[in-house]
Amino acid sequence: MSIRLRLTLLYIGILALTLIAFSVGLYVIQSQATLETTKSTLARQAQEIANGLRRFTPRGDAPMSATMPGRWTQIRSLDGTVLRRTGDLGDTTLPLSEAGLRAAQTGAPWVEEAVVDDDPLLIYSQPINLPDRVPEIVQLAAPIAEREQMLSTLRVILIAGDTLVILAAFAIGWVLAGAALQPIHRITQTAQAIGAERDFRRRVQHVGPNDEVGQLAAMFNAMLTELELAYRQVEQALDTQRRFVADASHELRTPLTTLRGNIELLRNELPMDAKERADVLADTKEEIERLIRLVNQLLVLARVDAGRVLRREPVPLKSLIEDVCRQAKLLAPRRAITADAVDDVMVVADRDALKQVLLILLDNARVHTPTSAAIQVTTALADQRVAIKIRDTGPGIAPHLLPHIFERFYRGDVSRSGDGTGLGLSIAKELIQAQNGSIVVESQIGQGSEFTVTLPQAE
Repeated sequence: MSIRLRLTLLYIGILALTLIAFSVGLYVIQSQATLETTKSTLARQAQEIANGLRRFTPRGDAPMSATMPGRWTQIRSLDGTVLRRTGDLGDTTLPLSEAGLRAAQTGAPWVEEAVVDDDPLLIYSQPINLPDRVPEIVQLAAPIAEREQMLSTLRVILIAGDTLVILAAFAIGWVLAGAALQPIHRITQTAQAIGAERDFRRRVQHVGPNDEVGQLAAMFNAMLTELELAYRQVEQALDTQRRFVADASHELRTPLTTLRGNIELLRNELPMDAKERADVLADTKEEIERLIRLVNQLLVLARVDAGRVLRREPVPLKSLIEDVCRQAKLLAPRRAITADAVDDVMVVADRDALKQVLLILLDNARVHTPTSAAIQVTTALADQRVAIKIRDTGPGIAPHLLPHIFERFYRGDVSRSGDGTGLGLSIAKELIQAQNGSIVVESQIGQGSEFTVTLPQAE
């Protein structure tokens, strides 16, 4: 059962109960009011008869003179014997039940309904006690056929009116419930269309007050905005993952192909001199080392992508930079690496991760800097943040390559070359961002490049 039908039935049920209660109350009030009016009239007439009893004919059961034309009156003795009656009764006797007779004998009036000659009557019986007279019972009757007809007509009107009102109210309630639920229907249609088309750009068009339905439409649109953003992020992540897998496969295939060729060459039964065999073995070792570096870098990226939480603690920057420069000089003993303008400050970072980033940047600078040129490491303080700058004097990076150098497996003609895997700068960026820092690069062709790592300063 739909909400629209339930709301309509609920509305109709409340209305029907209200109308029935009102109709029953009106009918009961009208019935009692007409009955009490007739009783009051008969009681008043009975009192008038008692006051004017001396006008009645004193003869036995001879008919009474028509003192009240059109009204049926009858006199009984206390034992119930009919003594006199008005002429309009003719031979008709007004009945008196045993309960009524006992009530009259005790001096209490009695009212009862009876059918006399196919006419419904209301009979009022009242004892009369006058001085110097034998107590008697006076009975007066009033036809109530008109009252019964009036009540019957009222019943028909109330039943028919209530039925028509309920039917009309059902139609009106159905229309109103449909209009009230139209925004929800639009939300349902929009949700179905979005689910079928996967188009999270669609929104619910709601024109109306900011009531519960308006708030629902607004919340639904806000949810769609969040879903659209999440869907785009998932698509971007899946696309990045696909590119990453493709690039990783490509990078792994080259050294593996080389290794397979070298192994096949070593297994060859043809004679091979010692120098050629040594070259093949050296080439094999170099490719294996390259594979190890690539796998290690992939593991680092996998840990970062998995959301590995890095430690964030105060790290003395000067001693860390001196340590990194010393290790870099061991890899390139003939390369000048200066770290004179380094402030003795503390940064909030993960020491191992920051050290790995600086080694990556220094190695990148070493590869692209001539042997006679120096690599400079400096620091600067600004707004509670510390900037670590690593500058080389290499050939520089072309402007159209700068937006891509932090992409995984990207190697430009100038910015990335040689035997690198194209993952070093990507790892550096991921690690710095995981420490609430940033990394940027500025470069000019022929003048070199400068990488800047910014981290929060420790208090």
